[in-house]
Amino acid sequence: MSAPDARRPGRLGVGVVGAGRVGAVLGSALRATGHAVVGASGISEASRDRIDALLPGVPVLEVPQVVERAELVLLAVPDDALPGLVRGLADVGAWQPGQIVVHTSGRYGAAVLDPARAAGAIPLAIHPAMTFTGTSLDLSRLEGSTFAVTGLTPVLPIGQALVVEIGGEPVVVAEESRGLYHAALAHGANHLVVLVAQAAQALEAAGVEQPGRVLAPLLSAALDGATRAADRGAESGTGGAAGAISALTGPVSRGDVGTVVEHLAALRALAATSDAADVPPSYVALSRGAAVRARASGRIDGSAEQALLDALAAVPDEAPDLAHDDDQDGPQEGRR
Repeated sequence: MSAPDARRPGRLGVGVVGAGRVGAVLGSALRATGHAVVGASGISEASRDRIDALLPGVPVLEVPQVVERAELVLLAVPDDALPGLVRGLADVGAWQPGQIVVHTSGRYGAAVLDPARAAGAIPLAIHPAMTFTGTSLDLSRLEGSTFAVTGLTPVLPIGQALVVEIGGEPVVVAEESRGLYHAALAHGANHLVVLVAQAAQALEAAGVEQPGRVLAPLLSAALDGATRAADRGAESGTGGAAGAISALTGPVSRGDVGTVVEHLAALRALAATSDAADVPPSYVALSRGAAVRARASGRIDGSAEQALLDALAAVPDEAPDLAHDDDQDGPQEGRR
């Protein structure tokens, strides 16, 4: 491993394994705090371009060479590749006693690094709860972002300190909770993108030329209100979920069955004439969830909930014709 003689105390030689969108950015962030990036691996042309842009002057090396040089190894590889990579490096004796090994996978905790730990390395899982572009724009976005830190209790402070150094906020997540943690993030962020895509498609079909401009203030306000309410609920003891649902607006929160039925008719008509077959079932599934949670939180009563669920369960034999054109007979996307 490289010696930190030329750096201020506590600085480490960092090796980046996987210079994708996450690895190159985090390597650059650590470099900005005084750590030295001693090597990076990148197979694709895009990865090598990121090394040039975000880690100029850092040598592009094979993975075992990166690990050999580094005091802190940053593993930023796809989830499915991580266990095999860690085991393979252990099989060739690459891991070194005292070496800090950090992976950025949301799915795994620190146990996936057990082969490195068996060789004397210090294993940590540090996952940033943000999306990355793989450019310098991400560096400022790290400020205030949450990072899930998982590891053995004695070494948690190391992970927490690394997060704080680059401007993040560490949150300790237990090993057994990593799967649930990652599912929550993916369900929220990834499916939010799907919802935006679906809403944008419907707006375009309604004649709106710039759907993003219409959606941005509405969705931003809804997201801000729900996330703030979730924190207030968690702090008050009523629970984050109950807090978030208190920000719910719209027809379900009012028990407005007629509006929900009209929405379904419009969306099924869209699905019958375009590639939007996924939109009606998404609307139904989320409306059902909204109805159940609105009832549990006292927003609507039991009869209103049941009326909504009954309306959402009613599937027409064919997509409705909003223009009242009797000769339309598109595909029956709503049938189960």
